[in-house]
Formats: sequence, structure tokens, C-alpha cells
Amino acid sequence: MEDRFDVAVAGAGPAGAQCARDLAARNYDVVVLETESESAFPAQSNKSTGGTFPSMMASFGIPDDVVMEFTDNVVIESPNDHFVQQRSGAVLDFGAFKQFLVDDGRRNGADYRFDARVSKPIVEDGVLVGVEYNGSEAVYADIVVDATGPSAPLAKALGVSELERENQAIGVEYELEGVNLDADGYADLRKAMMLRLDHDMAPGGYSWIFHTGDDTAKVGVCYIQNDTHRQYATDGRGIDDYLQWWIDTDPRFESTERIEDRHHRGSAHIQPPGQLSTDGFMAIGDTVPTIDPLWGEGIHQGMKSGRAAAVTADGCLSASEPETSAAAMSVYDELWHTEVAPRMDARLLMTELLYLASNERYDRLLSDLKSLDEDTLAKANAGSKRHILKLLRPSDFPRLVTLARKRLRR
Repeated sequence: MEDRFDVAVAGAGPAGAQCARDLAARNYDVVVLETESESAFPAQSNKSTGGTFPSMMASFGIPDDVVMEFTDNVVIESPNDHFVQQRSGAVLDFGAFKQFLVDDGRRNGADYRFDARVSKPIVEDGVLVGVEYNGSEAVYADIVVDATGPSAPLAKALGVSELERENQAIGVEYELEGVNLDADGYADLRKAMMLRLDHDMAPGGYSWIFHTGDDTAKVGVCYIQNDTHRQYATDGRGIDDYLQWWIDTDPRFESTERIEDRHHRGSAHIQPPGQLSTDGFMAIGDTVPTIDPLWGEGIHQGMKSGRAAAVTADGCLSASEPETSAAAMSVYDELWHTEVAPRMDARLLMTELLYLASNERYDRLLSDLKSLDEDTLAKANAGSKRHILKLLRPSDFPRLVTLARKRLRR
């Protein structure tokens, strides 16, 4: 059959494209179904800040020509202070990055079909056998992978997706030119990725400036519309209004202009994962979700989830007797929790504590960070509860008790 494959992947984002890229390199017949048209790709899905680190670039063989700017520092700002940590990074041209993954997957032998909106799984006699798209067209496969992000049509239909609306973060970003990256009273943001904790700019979330070369930068705002957001929000102000207010009031943007057609908007869920796989099926990338809850970095985790799915599919299909039962597919779950996003629960706790804090607490946090050694910071960032405790003050413990009670109610 022309439309019979080893693996069918829905979605050509970093997770889906990397999964297909790996499987095609192993000579599996893999097809990727992508909603966007090929001529527009990835205009509608070009929604990431593109901030990542050399470990991702090296691990997945990503070429330098998709990088807008290599950075030397990560900066955290609060309303009245800043903290600088030397750490190499890369701000990607996200559209060029996605196009590279598609092109390289095709070179490996992957079949890409654009203008292919996946609608539902095909189940025959209780067995998943393929995917329906564009209403009546179909492909059949031994294994199906959902990499469509929060829409998750396949995962939802198969009872795998457990994304909750109250955990959905929304974000908007402009690319600007004329940014003063070394303004008096602020950290030097040349060759830097900066995250700002300030409820005036992003109530219950964070804002950012990522240097993209010369006097240009990606500037954005992200938050979850939950109780913390409502506590600090200004009535009648939406996310675009917050970003524009920041641009209008921060002297670093006094002489900026928006770069035409470089306006990005997206969403992702910040929550613990539920079920990740079932018979003949895996959910990867933002379908899970996979995004790092603390700093919002999703590219590396998404790529790792795509690779974990490819490793699982390879193991299931290369055996003398191919096995795609739920038990066999659960290898992916193990890889996700150990390799893709270890210590997710601790990082979620740290995230909730961080975004519940007041602006005054943010200033104190940055002052405390300056006195801590790099090993403590690295281990706290990796989710070590013992090292996270070193970042807390006695005044934080009532908030910790509140969070513990909330989690027990869940």
C-alpha cells in the first residue's frame, strides 16, 4: 500500500521533525503530516523565542547558520536589581531551524505531507492502525506519534492527553530594532538572554529580551491566567497591552521599531504530565507537555522527547517479532521521566513558588543569588529539593504550606 508506513507523525515542530529525522536515518518508512502549507511553513507555527544552549546544538547536529546570535550570559532581572550568570547560549531563527529539521529529515528519507490537517486516529477492532487527515484521507502505520502541541487531536481521542486549561501559558513576542542593550542602570544585554520577574510587566509570569545581533532583540511577555495573574493584573489589560506598556515605559526601547512580519504568538501548558503512551501510540513535545516549567525552554526538551519516541519505536519495530503493545511503548514513558524531563515535580514546585512571589521578594531573591555559589544554583535549577531550600527565606514557608495543601487537594 502506498500509504502504509512504519511510523506516522502528526506535526512538524521540533519534536515531530526530530522524531522523523531519527527514524528515517534508521531506514524506517516514516510520514509527517503537517497542517500548514509548504509555501507558508513555518509562518503560523513560528512561535518560539528560539533560546537554547550548545548542548542541544551539539546533541542534535544543528548547524550554526540557523543561529541569530550566540550569547555569553543569562541575565535575570527584578524590578530593581539584576543577576548575571555566565552561560553560553544560542538564539535561533526558529523558522530556519524548523526548516532545517524538515529538510534534513527528507534527506534521510522521511515523507512530508503539508496541508494535511490530522483529524482523528483510525482504530479497527480496538487496534490503532493509522491516522485520518483532511476529513477523508488516511495513512496507516504500526506506530502513531502525536506532535501537534496543545490541540492534541490524536492524544485526546485516545485518552492520553490530560492538558488542563487553567495551566495554559500564553505568550506574545515582537522582534525590535534600535534596542539600547547597554542602557545606564540596567545589565549589559549584548550577547545575553534576559528574563525579567516583574508583575508590572507580566503578572504571574515573566518577560524577556533576547539579543539577536546588532541592535535587534526578541522582546516578549508570557503568563498563565490563573489566581496569581489575577492578583497582580491590571483590569482590562491583555497580554498585548502588557507588552506594549513595557515597550512604552522602558528606556531601552525608546528608539525602537518593530521588525515587519516578526511578531510571534503561542501557548504551552505548565503542568505535570499524565499518560504519555498507549498501544501503538506516543505523545511528544508540547502535546505532553514537555516545556521546562521554570524558564520556559522548550526546544531542547521537545527534541529529546522526539528522540526518546524514535528510540522506543526502533526498539519495538526492530525486534524479531515487532511489538507495539502499551507495555512495549511504555519504554518511552521511562525515557521521558529519566532523560527528557527528570525531577519535573520539583521544578514545578519551584515554578509555583517563584511566580507566586511579590516584586519585593524578587528583588531579595536576586540579592541572595549573588551570594550563592554556582554549584548550589546549578543543582537548584536541576530540581534538587535540598538546594532549592537554600533559596528560600522563612517568610516563604507559609506560601510553601499553601502550595502543599493545594497539591494534596489535586
